[in-house]
Amino acid sequence: MTAAASQADDRIIRESGIDARIALIVQPVLRGIGFRLVRVHLSGQNGLTLQIMAEREDGTMTVEDCEEVSRAVSPALDVDDPIEKAYHLEVSSPGIDRPLVRKSDFATWTGHLIKMETSVLVAERKRFKGKIAEAGENDVLIERDKAAYGEEPTVHVPYDAIADARLVLTDDLIRDALSKDNRARKEAKKRRGEPEDDAPEGVEAGATEETEQEM
Repeated sequence: MTAAASQADDRIIRESGIDARIALIVQPVLRGIGFRLVRVHLSGQNGLTLQIMAEREDGTMTVEDCEEVSRAVSPALDVDDPIEKAYHLEVSSPGIDRPLVRKSDFATWTGHLIKMETSVLVAERKRFKGKIAEAGENDVLIERDKAAYGEEPTVHVPYDAIADARLVLTDDLIRDALSKDNRARKEAKKRRGEPEDDAPEGVEAGATEETEQEM
């Protein structure tokens, strides 16, 4: 990843290999239409599937948004042609039990349970499960779910040591995610000058758009 691309990508958890190359292609396209990249993953599922996980700056992502992203990134992928074989393109929302890839994600979901893996040993471990107690500038404080005998109840994990982090689905998380999503949608409607309706709106955890790319 070039220095310029690195500065434009504020994620602390990024892809490697072919996934990183694809991320470099789609990220500026997403940014140009008001979305941010969460994750790119090319897998052997259904032959070959390219999953692009994205969201709006306010954290929302509807089925219509997935369709918009799919229409925008498909031409860019056709031009750069990073994948030699035919593949399925799947654009999706992060979902409720989402991956955490930015410092702001950890701050947003403070108080919620996460699973985390690190690339190096931190407090003699590489796997953690616990609540986000505090999201600092350089590290995140985790309150262990079940501390083993002799372990401290909390641990500071540097951001640059985190290889993977994801929210764990709980009743509290579902309630909080629905509440945040509803507030974000109402704010978006106000900005667009649209009237608010009284019908409750839920977070579209499974919002997905799939297309097939022939290479």
